[in-house]
Amino acid sequence: MSATPQKNRATRRVLAAAAGLATVGALVAAMPAGAHDRGHGHGHKPRTVDVQLLSFNDLHGNLEPPAGSAGNVSETQPDGTVKAIPAGGVEYLATSLRTARKGNPYSVTAAGGDMVGASPLLSGLFHDEPTIEALNGLDLDVTAVGNHEFDEGAAELARLQNGGCHPVEGCYEKGKKFKGADFPYLAANVTKEKTGRPLLKPYTVWKKNGVKIGFIGVTLEGTPDIVTANGVKGLKFHDEVETINKYARELDRKGVKSIVALIHEGGAPASTSYNYDCDSPGAGDGISGPIVDIAKGITPKVDALVTGHTHQAYVCTVPDPSGKPRMVTSASSFGKLYTDTTLTYDRRTKDIVRTSVKSANHVVTRDQAKATDMTRLIDRWNKLAAPIASKPQGWISADINGRGSTAPEKPLGNVIADAQLEGLAPADKGGAEVALMNPGGIRADLVHKASGSEGDGVVTYGEAFTVQPFTNMMNVVDLTGAQLVTALQQQVSGSNEPSPKILQVSEGLTYTLDLTKSGADRVVADTIKLNGEAIDPARTYRVAMNEFLAGGGDGFAALGEGTNKLVGASDLDLFNAYLAAHSTAAAPLAPPATDRITVIQ
Repeated sequence: MSATPQKNRATRRVLAAAAGLATVGALVAAMPAGAHDRGHGHGHKPRTVDVQLLSFNDLHGNLEPPAGSAGNVSETQPDGTVKAIPAGGVEYLATSLRTARKGNPYSVTAAGGDMVGASPLLSGLFHDEPTIEALNGLDLDVTAVGNHEFDEGAAELARLQNGGCHPVEGCYEKGKKFKGADFPYLAANVTKEKTGRPLLKPYTVWKKNGVKIGFIGVTLEGTPDIVTANGVKGLKFHDEVETINKYARELDRKGVKSIVALIHEGGAPASTSYNYDCDSPGAGDGISGPIVDIAKGITPKVDALVTGHTHQAYVCTVPDPSGKPRMVTSASSFGKLYTDTTLTYDRRTKDIVRTSVKSANHVVTRDQAKATDMTRLIDRWNKLAAPIASKPQGWISADINGRGSTAPEKPLGNVIADAQLEGLAPADKGGAEVALMNPGGIRADLVHKASGSEGDGVVTYGEAFTVQPFTNMMNVVDLTGAQLVTALQQQVSGSNEPSPKILQVSEGLTYTLDLTKSGADRVVADTIKLNGEAIDPARTYRVAMNEFLAGGGDGFAALGEGTNKLVGASDLDLFNAYLAAHSTAAAPLAPPATDRITVIQ
């Protein structure tokens, strides 16, 4: 009998302590937001904790600062004028991220895909091993796959994740084996055709001191339309919304209530300035494009969306299916910006307090200190690349803008299309009469200012490679005049209607683009001429294009209908040959006129 009073006393003590806890809990809950973090006095953990989410997207292996206009971001000044600020380069990105993390014990860094692929020579020459190494050094925690992660196929993507030397080229540095990414690549909506299983991890959970945040990563469902057939062989790409909702339910069942979606698909803000308010006049009013419908369909269980692919800068709130605003961000491209988002985590509900999510884009300026470890990494790989990279290919008299041009017809697009036509016009090379180049394949500008010690105006192999990094093989095919006209109409209709993809055309092809009209009518059919003569729908034309376009890529189904195919040299070889044939130090190549496409706005 004597044991009973003891036991009761112990029980009462526990109950009294619990009552005390409940009171503290009620006090904490009643405190204003932000005050919770300071409630450390009594050894109780605060109710909420601020998690810093740093994010960026579409780095594309730009370890060195991108040159020319492709390396600028636009900033609207208080007086309404727009200023161009040089930005980017991993030496500065590393410094920006490390500075931002200071004083934030809970900080996670995530990316929205296209970390590699279409990379400058410094990374591309080594199958992007230098970029993965740099991202490891930047302490990237997680990224989604982008379409460019599939450029060299699933086996190469697996090697970037898991490490090991290149199956053909081996190890690049003596005694050093490539370690692979120390962060997970997420591909929730990519499955293997044979097994139906995900190609890579669909999600990961970031944990610190009991705080848990789930990340789900997807690439755009349309990846097979914008990657060569070999790159996506044996893979299936699924709907972004359905996939994210499925894995959000799975995370929720596992007790992970805070979820961020990393989506390699994006939108177009109404202004190209990174500091534009795209929630004006109302939530998400200033943004359009595929990401808007995706955001509206993703379950409210997801607390924020990190996006990419369109290379635009935006911080918007788009209503979720329950009508509540939810943060959707993108940080331009090439490491020129990073997004800093505050996620307030509630320890009791394990969820993010969505009403207090704050986000802003910041410029990765080039006037801050360089991260010395990144400088060493760049120098190391540059030494290996130098014998190839520094070879002169030609001379230019001024900048010839490609990636950095926002016009439908780009000066550099004309040079590339002319190079392709010239190289493939001889009868034994395909007999091409016209050449077409996809705008997305032009990855940089040709910049007059020297990038190294070569001197101003010299175009090096490295610079030419940075413009045309895919080394796509060229094709010459038979197309009827009718198919050619349809292809030009597909620039502005079908899957390309929301954001037109205007092909760059070789000299001799002219037409009018009327942007006041809609759909296929924007290409004024009776204005299409080749060397001054109207296109004959019944006649057969020999048309040059890269293998990606010849496969119907970028929504150009008509170009995939070509017959009598001849495979020629690579796009890069033709580009370099053209520079060599049309420029000398004394007579450099001048930017061509852009008078092939007449645009009516």
